[in-house]
Amino acid sequence: MSTSLTSAVKGLHLNLDRAGSWIAPLTLRVFLAWEFFESGLEKFNGQNWFADIQDRFPFPFNHVSANLNWELSMWAELICALALLIGLGTRVSAFILIVVTLVATAAVHWPADWSTLSELAQGYAISDKGHGNFKLPLIYLVAFMPLLFSGAGKLSVDALLARFFWRHNSR
Repeated sequence: MSTSLTSAVKGLHLNLDRAGSWIAPLTLRVFLAWEFFESGLEKFNGQNWFADIQDRFPFPFNHVSANLNWELSMWAELICALALLIGLGTRVSAFILIVVTLVATAAVHWPADWSTLSELAQGYAISDKGHGNFKLPLIYLVAFMPLLFSGAGKLSVDALLARFFWRHNSR
């Protein structure tokens, strides 16, 4: 490989790395904010169906009323989605929505009866054919990991606050 081509590839990688610290977390935040705000809005405008599945909620949510579970999940989805969108309290919001997703997976998306890995694998789908449908919640969980462990990125209120407090604390 020629020196100029190597230099061009290195320059491209450097520019992608710079843009990535701004764009990559923002992309995840917008995607997840859209998905969870939409879900919260459906709950806000819909009827509570949690009473039908209350016995499938994991501990400690199985000891909370269906109405309270409905309200908790709805407000968590709405508020945390907006916080994700602007990048405020991103790690806390990601953690809360991970809990919501795990509870939803256990109560709704996980296969009810499976005894082999091949039966479990049938639930890795986006349509429910009686085997569960945990593919989409798993995608959400994976998408939350960079936000939980690395934060909101440079284009966020979190980054703005960190720069403000770092500047004032360094005086």
